[in-house]
This record gives sequence, structure tokens and C-alpha cells, in this order.
Amino acid sequence: MIDLRHLKGKRYAVMGLAKSGLATAKALTSAGVEILAWDDGEAGRAAAIAAGIPLTDLNTADLSGIEALLLSPGIPHTYPTPNAVATRAKAAGIPIVGDIELLYGAQPRAAYIGITGTNGKSTTTALIGHILSLTGRPVQVGGNLGTPVLTFEPLGEGGVYVLEMSSYQLELVPSVAFNVAVLLNVTPDHLARHGGMDGYIAAKRHIFQHPKRSHTAIIGVDDEHCRKVYDELEAALESAVVPVSAEHETKGIYVLDGKLYDGGTEPIIDLNTIPSLPGRHNWQNAAAAFAATHAAGVPVETILEGLRTFPGLAHRQQLVADRDGIRYVNDSKATNADAASKALVCYDPIYWIIGGQAKEGGLDGLEPFMPRIRHAFVIGQASEQFATWLDAHGVPYTLCGDLKTAVPAATDLARAEGLRGATVLLSPACASWDQFKSFEHRGEVFAALVHASIDRSAPAEKEVAP
Repeated sequence: MIDLRHLKGKRYAVMGLAKSGLATAKALTSAGVEILAWDDGEAGRAAAIAAGIPLTDLNTADLSGIEALLLSPGIPHTYPTPNAVATRAKAAGIPIVGDIELLYGAQPRAAYIGITGTNGKSTTTALIGHILSLTGRPVQVGGNLGTPVLTFEPLGEGGVYVLEMSSYQLELVPSVAFNVAVLLNVTPDHLARHGGMDGYIAAKRHIFQHPKRSHTAIIGVDDEHCRKVYDELEAALESAVVPVSAEHETKGIYVLDGKLYDGGTEPIIDLNTIPSLPGRHNWQNAAAAFAATHAAGVPVETILEGLRTFPGLAHRQQLVADRDGIRYVNDSKATNADAASKALVCYDPIYWIIGGQAKEGGLDGLEPFMPRIRHAFVIGQASEQFATWLDAHGVPYTLCGDLKTAVPAATDLARAEGLRGATVLLSPACASWDQFKSFEHRGEVFAALVHASIDRSAPAEKEVAP
């Protein structure tokens, strides 16, 4: 746990007591810091009580003397409607920050690598952490990736914190200056939370705040929004700016036909040979990880070893099984159409499991991939919306309602047709909250159902109930 004893004698408010908020409350309490902790949800309050954290309703509490409001990133403080506690804090002139701000203040001598982007940031974060681990340097990996940062070990000078940063988190770190900052891509997402596309881009740009000459900014230049950010930062010349691309040659790091170049005329590695990094989107992730770790002083040969040995991430095009000529791929992390497109380009023919809580735009933009779809199996709240879209694009589909129906149906059809390269792909293009606790839960249920479907004697019903 991060030592926060330097804050003793100060008073903090903690709003939101889910995973990161509860970790924040525990770290502050163990350091002897006075806190006022609250969660508007009953589950969060129950978790705090079980952990011995006293509760104070911040909707009515006296906020005088509060140093800062530690706000869980999922709680809105501006758009679409600010949380009442955040509104009270702003009116009282109290800064609103997140747990990463406390980490940075407690460990100022460590190095920080931040990764953001609409898609690919989890894989890139994990890949950077994996490469750095091969150097023997002390490394901690987390943030939006899942590990609350205040549960990290203190690293001090020589250590590196590798942090996946969501747009929500980037709005809550006013002091953090990343030694290496990565922006992979920007496509429309979370627009209501940021008041539109401009606000979303502005939040992502926070990762480049407080630049120093010794810092490095790494920017994917394969979309219009990021190219504009790259042009602006390069013109400012406040830090080194490295472009990366999975589509064309740049003066930085780029990938052509799966082969990675570091500025020379000959490729240094063929990414096509690395099963954990399939597809162009992962080529961009690999290029960004190469650039980031090289900027952090890792030798090229160590970086290449890290790329070759990267095990991949669960729920990101995770190969669950390969049986009887059929691949089963868990891409549950694909919660929007753009993320789903990254998987659809990698397989053919596809028995596609889609649906859940639809996001803005639905399946728009996926039209070019529809010739790869042999059949779609639709689940969740988006069923009617997606059925209409699939009808309009001539894609055969079955309304399954849930994964328990969709997985065996997709398996049976793939077996019956016996097509070479057949892939049963869960890439939902939707949020998971209508039927599951999280995208991770959805992926776990899919994996259990896959094994039940390829071995019909397995007790599927007992093991996979959402």
C-alpha cells in the first residue's frame, strides 16, 4: 500500500466506495488521515462498513476544512449532470481529484508512463508493463486496467508506474506529469459524459499536461483527431513527440503489413508471428509499446523479447478454445462498434455473438466487415435495434436473448457448415450491464459456455449463470 502519512493532519472527503474509492479510503485511514467517506449506493456503503471505514453523508456534511474531494472516476462532476457532492465541493472551492493524484504526490521520485486512447489502452499498458518487467526494474501496472493505484508498492527512484488512464481519470489529475505519455487513438465514446467530442478530446489531451524537455509524447497518427494533436504538440516542441502508425510510414515507429520499423529501411520484427497481437489495431499497440519502452531506456533486444513473449489479455481477442476446426474467441472488452471492428478484421468466416446495452451509433461503421459474417447471434437489450441493422445489411441472424442460447447455437451452426477458418466470436459492440456485472463477467460466462458446448456433458447451467 502507498504510504500517505505525509497527509496526516489534513482532512479529505472520499466520494464513491467501489474498488478504487474503497482502496483510497483504506490508504488514507491507515495513514491516520481524517476522512469523510460516502457512497450514494447501498453496496458501496456496505463494503465500507465491512472494511471498518466510517461513513459520513457528503450530501449534507459540513465540508469546511476539506483539503480535496477524492472522487471515484465513474461519478460525473460536469456532464451530463454533476453529482450533488461534486457540485457542493466546487461551490466551496474544494479541489476535486482522483487517487492517481495522491499516488503522484506520495511517490514523486518514481517514473510515470501513462497510456490513453479510445481503444487498445489496456493491451498497450499490459504490454509496456511486460516489457519493463524483463529489465529487472521495479514496475507496478494498473489504474483503469483494474488495480487501484493506492494498493501499489512504493517504488521510489528507479521504479516505474505504468498507468492506463481513462478520460474520466485524466480529468482528476491536475498535478500529474507523465515522463512518457501515450495517446493511441480517438473515436467517439463517452460523449455525454464530456459534453461532446471536443470535451472528450480535451480530456484525452490532459495526458500531455506539464510537459518537460525530458518527457516523451507518443501519438498514434492513424485517425484525424490524433493527427491534429500530434501536429499541435510537435509545433510546441515542449517535449519529444513520436508518431506511431499501423498504416503508413512515419518518422517515428510504424508497421507495414505486420512488420515493425523503428526508422530504418529493414523491419526489426514480424508481428504476424506473434499470436497474442493479431490485427492492425494490435500492431498499433505494439508500435506504441515499442516507442514508450524505448523512450524509457529499454534496449531494443529486450523490447523485441517482450513483444514475442507477451501472453495477451483476457477478454481482448482471447483464444478460449480451438476444437474441431473452430476457434472460439472472447473479445468481451469490445464494448463499442469501433472496438468490435478490430476483431472483425482478423477472422473469416465469423459466427458473431453481439448485443447488450447499445452505445451511441450502434453498429454503424461495421458495414465493410459484414461479408465476413456467416451468421449473427443477437443477445441483450440491443436485440431489436441490432436485428433491424442486420436486416438492412443482409446479414442472417438469430435472436438468442442470452449467451446460454447463443453459444451452443453458434457452435452447432459452425459444426454443421464445416467451413475452414470458422470462428465463434464474442465481440458484442455493447456494454454488458443489462445481463452481466461487467465485461469481464460476460467474457467468463462465454468461456464457460464454450467449454460446455464443445463437451456437452459439462454442467453448463450450474457454472455460468450470470
